[in-house]
Amino acid sequence: MSSGFGLVVRFELHDEAAAEGFDELVSRTLPGIKAQEPGTLAYVVHAVPDEPNVRVFYELYADRAAFDAHEQQPHTKHFLAEREQYVSGLQVTFLQAQAGKGPVTP
Repeated sequence: MSSGFGLVVRFELHDEAAAEGFDELVSRTLPGIKAQEPGTLAYVVHAVPDEPNVRVFYELYADRAAFDAHEQQPHTKHFLAEREQYVSGLQVTFLQAQAGKGPVTP
């Protein structure tokens, strides 16, 4: 098996109202990811205790091609366009698996 392609994305949101709007946007996006992206192995959205206006995504794809396919999906393009109204800061960290337990560990 491949080692997968992963990333962590930290979103800083403008305020509580932006966080609520962002969460709603995420809830409308997830069904498309679940139904139409077999190469998306994990797509987990986290709230951060003590930071109510922060969300962290953990994304794991079978390979880079699966990530690229995710980025081209209509639901993802809609999310990327709409998120801007809620986001005040964004940090993306790309990951390379070295060891662990799971379907795509080296």
